[in-house]
Order: sequence, then C-alpha cells, then structure tokens
Amino acid sequence: MFVTFLKFADNRSAAMEFMAAHNDWIAQGFADGKFLCAGSLSPAAGGAIVSHNEGRAALEARIATDPFVIHGVVSAEIHEIDAKRTVPALDFLKAPV
Repeated sequence: MFVTFLKFADNRSAAMEFMAAHNDWIAQGFADGKFLCAGSLSPAAGGAIVSHNEGRAALEARIATDPFVIHGVVSAEIHEIDAKRTVPALDFLKAPV
C-alpha cells in the first residue's frame, strides 16, 4: 500500500487550469482499481492518495502522468506502508502486490 502526497509547488496558481484533467486522472486510478482514497491536505496544502494493488515502479509511472505533476502544480512524495495490522474490512491491504 502506498500513500502519495501531492504537495503544491511553484506553479500552484495554475491548479484551476488543470483541475478537470487532474480529476479525470484520479477517476481513472479508481476505475483501474488502484486508488482506495483521495482527498485534500488541510489546510490547502495539496492532496493525498492511498493506493494499492500496484508496485512502486508502476505507481511512479502513473503519478508521472498526473496533469498536476506534469505542469508543476504539485510535487509528488510516495511513501510505502507495509500493513501489519488492520481492521477486518481492510485485511486485503496485508496481501502482497
């Protein structure tokens, strides 16, 4: 499982210009079964995505296609979590990729 932080970068002011494409990109991650959760970092610091069912190299390639990343609206920081304990509904996160 991975948590990716998309922190606003130098071109933050262009966010609205690329928002629709960024939202389409997020929707595709959910449609592909890779994203579990996406949301904003508070207060107004960017966003975060929880993903699984994809190796690090594939996730890095996916993140690189985010219009916000391409256009320097955000910088991406990927953290891997090796889940050892979960509530029963999240036991699937303990399975290897």
